Amino acid sequence: MNTHASLVLNGRHIQTGQPQRITLNNKLIEQIETMPETDEVLPWIGPGLVDLQVNGYAGFDFNTPTLSSEDICNVALKIARLGVTSFYPTIITNSDHTLEKLLGAISQACTEHPWLHRILRGIHLEGPYISPENGVRGAHDKQFVKAPDWEQFQRWQTAARGMIQIVTLSPEWENAPAFIAECVRHNIVISIGHTAATPDQINRAVAAGARMCTHLGNGAHLLLPRHPNYIWEQLAQDDLWPCVIADGFHLPEQVLKVFHKVKPNQLMLISDAVSLSGLAPGTYSSFIGGNVVLTAEGRLHMADNPNLLAGSAQMLPFGVAHLVSSNLCELAEAWDMASTRPASFMKLPEARGLQVGAPGDLVVFDWLQEQFVIREVYKDGQQLTSSNGSTLDSQS
Repeated sequence: MNTHASLVLNGRHIQTGQPQRITLNNKLIEQIETMPETDEVLPWIGPGLVDLQVNGYAGFDFNTPTLSSEDICNVALKIARLGVTSFYPTIITNSDHTLEKLLGAISQACTEHPWLHRILRGIHLEGPYISPENGVRGAHDKQFVKAPDWEQFQRWQTAARGMIQIVTLSPEWENAPAFIAECVRHNIVISIGHTAATPDQINRAVAAGARMCTHLGNGAHLLLPRHPNYIWEQLAQDDLWPCVIADGFHLPEQVLKVFHKVKPNQLMLISDAVSLSGLAPGTYSSFIGGNVVLTAEGRLHMADNPNLLAGSAQMLPFGVAHLVSSNLCELAEAWDMASTRPASFMKLPEARGLQVGAPGDLVVFDWLQEQFVIREVYKDGQQLTSSNGSTLDSQS
């Protein structure tokens, strides 16, 4: 594709609903013109989605040590073609050596294929500085859970070539505030998650610079005191931006509704998708141990205990659709929670959304019977197709 050739898209603006003609040129939105109202059925146009937590997709897991650069490119393009034009591959608790290898593999892929940096905006390190308690620890391996260690983290960041931009930890560790402050000084976002921390420990973490909550309401004990508890405390902290999995299985609608009411301008959607997302329904062997079942509805649960979820198997557009179809918010707001809001939080240029001069990251879609039907996806002004990404690669 000629990178300097203009592309013109007609559709309804996701925020206003007005017919618009959007011109893309040289990776950016060059012009936006309002068109007259028409009886023609036009698709919607929204900015590309931004997912702050993706473990894998379509059989690929970013936590697989043998994952090659080609595998990483392949899964990144597959995810981007869903409309998730920017995301943060997520590495979870593991041994020091394995974490270094995983982080190095992702950074090496981005070095070999520089275009990949424009889709993989950074790495989300979820653990190992989380709570060792059962329940809140989730599927993280207890033998590798430990207190924050700045020197060790620096070695991981060196392996990642500076790509670690989000760290999920529990502030219940004694040295957590000092570690958080050091991360903040290095422009790393600290997110509270998998925690059994007291309200005081959460308060001190926020004072040190923690700003995000990892899948709030999940990675939690089944039973909590009425008050105080770590969910109430995180909701009460004005400076915390909660992320939620809105797949219809991880959180009941009334919980999503309350979170939305408390944090109307800060709530962000994530997928937290695992490698089984995008695969056909069936029974699979899971790395967390035992067999898991992926239902036709998209629910992933343990085969021997259907009441126990085995991770998220839905990508970000599904969460947006769930919020809208459940009447929890309008389409424009739900899309914002999964696009410009996380982009703004992470200080990405994609935060500008549909504006002249913003990156040409766009999704053209129909909203039919409470489901998204994606027509086209554009990254840096180029349409993503079923090709091997050579057009993006040529611009590296």
